[in-house]
Amino acid sequence: MSERAAPFYCPYCGDEDLRPSEQGHGAWECAACNRAFQLKFLGLLARGVQRTNGGGDEI
Repeated sequence: MSERAAPFYCPYCGDEDLRPSEQGHGAWECAACNRAFQLKFLGLLARGVQRTNGGGDEI
């Protein structure tokens, strides 16, 4: 696993011009909309991913 996971786009405006912020771990700044946001990994879900069908499209 990488040390830092980078977001692909701003959650507010959708632009991709993001830079790490000096505010701390997981903090990012968007140059397009001039907003700062922070990402935080909370953990894994205990139940995991559950599929309700066989995974294929029905015809």
